[in-house]
Amino acid sequence: MPTLTVWRYDTPFGADAGEVRLKALQARGSVKVHDAITVAWLPGSHEPRIGHLHHASASAAGKGSVLGALVGMLVLAPAVGAAAGAGVGALAQRLRGTGIDKDFLAEIVAHLEPGSSAMLVLSSDVDIDAVRPVVERGLASGHTLLLHAELADDAPQAIRDAVREFDSPASEPDQP
Repeated sequence: MPTLTVWRYDTPFGADAGEVRLKALQARGSVKVHDAITVAWLPGSHEPRIGHLHHASASAAGKGSVLGALVGMLVLAPAVGAAAGAGVGALAQRLRGTGIDKDFLAEIVAHLEPGSSAMLVLSSDVDIDAVRPVVERGLASGHTLLLHAELADDAPQAIRDAVREFDSPASEPDQP
């Protein structure tokens, strides 16, 4: 079953540590990563920097990051007014039935703020007994927040479709 996890850190460079931990988990076969990104928001910046993590098992290799596009729609586009109607509610409507709801999207947006960072991971085949201690170590330090959603089997494709729909320009009516 696919999952979407968000590891949110209180510092702009915390997600770098999460990336190292995730790669170690993947190397041990504890998680199969389909897509992963980091979001780093330096204090004083108008918008965060989104980076795509490249993983050997990433099914999105060579196609860009669906999670990067998703976060871009949630955080970047509203800030510059480029995505009228593409807010949290509209995106949640398109993702209905995937396991990603309006509350989860709103929580992601609420926790992405200047001075913080996050790592978003779309994965499957998670060995929770191997992953839990790694995540709990970060949670115990008090500088990490973990958001988690169990997704429907078709959720990765539904996310791709929703991103594609928002990225596509509206079709023009035929001119006589």
